[in-house]
Amino acid sequence: MAQIERLRAEVVEIGKRAKTAAAAMATLSTEQKNNALISMAEALVANAEHILAANEKDMEAAAAAGIGSSLLDRLMLTSVRVKEMAEGLYDVAVLTDPVGETIKGWRVPNGLDIRQVRVPLGVVAIIYEARPNVTVEAAGLCAKSGNSIILRGGSMALHSNLALTEVIANAATEAGLPANAIQALANPDREAAKELMRLDHFIDLLVPRGGPELIHAVVSHATVPVLWAGAGNCHIYVDASGDLEMAKRIVINAKCQRPSVCNAAETLLVNREIAETFLPMVGADLTAQGVTIIGDKTTRKYIPTAQEATEKDWFTEYLELKIAVRVVDSTQAAIDHINTYGTRHSEAIITKDLESARKFTQEVDAAAVYVNASTRFTDGSQFGLGAEIGISTQKLHARGPMGLTALTSTKYVIEGTGQIRS
Repeated sequence: MAQIERLRAEVVEIGKRAKTAAAAMATLSTEQKNNALISMAEALVANAEHILAANEKDMEAAAAAGIGSSLLDRLMLTSVRVKEMAEGLYDVAVLTDPVGETIKGWRVPNGLDIRQVRVPLGVVAIIYEARPNVTVEAAGLCAKSGNSIILRGGSMALHSNLALTEVIANAATEAGLPANAIQALANPDREAAKELMRLDHFIDLLVPRGGPELIHAVVSHATVPVLWAGAGNCHIYVDASGDLEMAKRIVINAKCQRPSVCNAAETLLVNREIAETFLPMVGADLTAQGVTIIGDKTTRKYIPTAQEATEKDWFTEYLELKIAVRVVDSTQAAIDHINTYGTRHSEAIITKDLESARKFTQEVDAAAVYVNASTRFTDGSQFGLGAEIGISTQKLHARGPMGLTALTSTKYVIEGTGQIRS
């Protein structure tokens, strides 16, 4: 009990500091925030050796624990990846500041002038798994949108996240951001994370970014508003009219370009009319890329090396070089499969038929729906939003890549000339 009380006091203190910092963050000018972002970027490059040494500790421990290759790839930092994180901060610095934007304004009959204005959320907390780059992306976005942030990364990346937080937080404070605008919950105890989820007096938004287990845990325990960045069981459907060479390129890109990320394709659906032609083509190329193919009966007929698929495979986000393949009778059957098994992330159709494309984009329930393009584009930078704090697969407040505007709320500013209500 004493340990729980100490944990609670530790987390509450972090929340208090974040709340104080948030009030000051909301008053900063765009220039002040941009200067801080540039200083943070410069500090990352200057301290790359320190950051990589911390990451090496995490990598050694993860390898010793038998962590799979896809998670190791997410965890690993290199000098190139540190430079990319710095470049991401520069990119955020040149984005338009959403804070203070007048969304709309109008005058009502009694003469009151009403404006809806964009404002920071306040205190944002993020709980995430083994992806140290999230530390920098989230902090940068919160700095630009005028929020303070509490970072709670997974224990697997503890040394990496603490090193990154130390570097960018110090740089931000030296550049003029309030103290404690960027904080990390360093305690790896799960009870500390649970206490963070219940800081409803201090936290305005909690973002869990990770797999289904993490999201379920946060939703189950949180008493603060939660906006989750969900798992990506993403599909590509090749319609009967699709350009098969185009389809093959897109499937290979969506599955193989970086299989460990949430916008990689996990299931391929193929119209029965083209299965005999297309499946051997794409199967050969996938196999050449080292992809394990899991297929239904028809798929295994045309790709004899494919393993037998079970019901569980249609639900699975593999995050590795593995793909489930199913033959369907129509666009409607593909839509039904996606809406049954998908995670509402990113879905694609390859087709030349305008009606099929219209039907697919209208009826598939997902944050991003593509026609003749790879699902790998679901990303804040690819959408022109800069970095992202995650990709929301729910429907309230924000959906899809969550950039700067997703980290703001609004207030109404009303100006009058002495009006009173009768």
